[in-house]
Amino acid sequence: MTSVQDLSASQWESLVDNLPAFAEEMPDQALADYLNPAIKPQPLPNGLPPAMAWKDALLPEALRGFVRDTADRTQCPPDFMAVALVVGISAVVGRKFTIHPKQRDDWEVVPNQWGCIIGRPSAMKSPALKQALRPLVALEAKEREKHGQALIKYKAASEVLELERKAAKDKAKKLMTEDKRDAALTALTEFANDLPTPIPRRYIVNDASVEKLGELLNENPNGLLLARDELGGWLALMQTEDGAVARAFYLECFDGNGTFTYDRIGRGTVHIESCCISLVGGIQPSRIAPLVRGAVTGELDDGLVQRLQLAVWPDDDRAWQLVDRRPNKAAQERVGAVIHDLDQVPDEPRQALRFDLAAQDLFNAWYTAHMQEIRHGEMHPALQSHLMKMPQTIAGLALLFELIGGGRDAVGVKATARALAWADYLKSHAGRLYGAAINAPLMGARLILARKDKLPEPFTPREVRLKGWAGLDSLEVVNEALATLSEHRFVIGYEVAGDKGGRPSKRYVWRRDA
Repeated sequence: MTSVQDLSASQWESLVDNLPAFAEEMPDQALADYLNPAIKPQPLPNGLPPAMAWKDALLPEALRGFVRDTADRTQCPPDFMAVALVVGISAVVGRKFTIHPKQRDDWEVVPNQWGCIIGRPSAMKSPALKQALRPLVALEAKEREKHGQALIKYKAASEVLELERKAAKDKAKKLMTEDKRDAALTALTEFANDLPTPIPRRYIVNDASVEKLGELLNENPNGLLLARDELGGWLALMQTEDGAVARAFYLECFDGNGTFTYDRIGRGTVHIESCCISLVGGIQPSRIAPLVRGAVTGELDDGLVQRLQLAVWPDDDRAWQLVDRRPNKAAQERVGAVIHDLDQVPDEPRQALRFDLAAQDLFNAWYTAHMQEIRHGEMHPALQSHLMKMPQTIAGLALLFELIGGGRDAVGVKATARALAWADYLKSHAGRLYGAAINAPLMGARLILARKDKLPEPFTPREVRLKGWAGLDSLEVVNEALATLSEHRFVIGYEVAGDKGGRPSKRYVWRRDA
């Protein structure tokens, strides 16, 4: 390694002659550090806690081939496909089935799930969502076709009703001339009611106001799936003051068995009897980090982020290869058959299942250990809050896996064991998610380093904040990130006296080999 002492006089002269303009304002020590070739940047640590890799055995056999095939053809992590598919199936099941996780208690769980797939922009999140939700899109397309046919019949029936009303009116007039008022009233009453307007069955909603979504839920009491290609905008809106009412509504919809009433001028009072929403979407790490950090700091700790129970953040695999082959038709048909069978189950009456005795022992052992770890373990309160909601999620997954396998009477050991395997998998990804927020300065430092070409030289913390980069939205956070970069010798910070005796300003320059 070259040191200061190893430089010749000519090399020193070359360095001095080629100093950038900002060198004139740098204090001597900062300039010496800038010139010293012996000081090299130290690589920034990854900053992400480890997370469990995907295993096909986490899914029932009927879903594995579809997930593996589509993930391979799309070149996306199988985690993305699996989570989106499971959330989609949970929306089809909706409130048709529930589970009582205890044998005698009245605790009841609706198996709707909230999922979030986290990855960089090129991680193929959108194609994964599109492929995984294709069976639901097909269901909705069939329902639109049925609704179109129903509208044709409705229009024809309405025309007939108008003819019947006209005939009844003529009959009533004649009866009135005969002083038969009661008979006339009976003749008109027979056709007084309008025909019910056909309502299309819905499965997926992409963007709707709370008021409209409430109306859709009243029309589709089994529940709906909110699918957002980019979940960041929705989450950010929910955390604002303007989104307070919507946030309260969605928080209620997470449990799947609550009610909600809102009062609006114009719309009047709308009571939503069935608040059941499944949710899935994709988001970049830099977009979710500030939202999770808000939960970590307590600034935005209302439990919304903690409800993203099926949040997965797989390792960033940048390998890619061209895959051009036909889809696995048999795997697609197996998934289609599962969803079709669950869709054909009537919405009413709802069926409440319990674990069989062996499965109950299995769940109880995990539940006890899980809650004791949360109560007595040393973990961040935000992560504790997230894990507190996990038993509901795991019970719901066990029910879903039992239903996917064809069970309709009780949740057995096989489905329960698979759900408990998900508990370990999801817990590791939750640790990564909250760990990234707790290590926000390091994540911010990595983002500034990746975008250093977009900054002037020298630059100030304020200039970084004004860029509006995700997670760097306050001077406090920016300063912490820059302190991390300085600690790892990527930047040199120095102060410049303010004009007219004002406060000195902090400036930063990149090391020449950063």
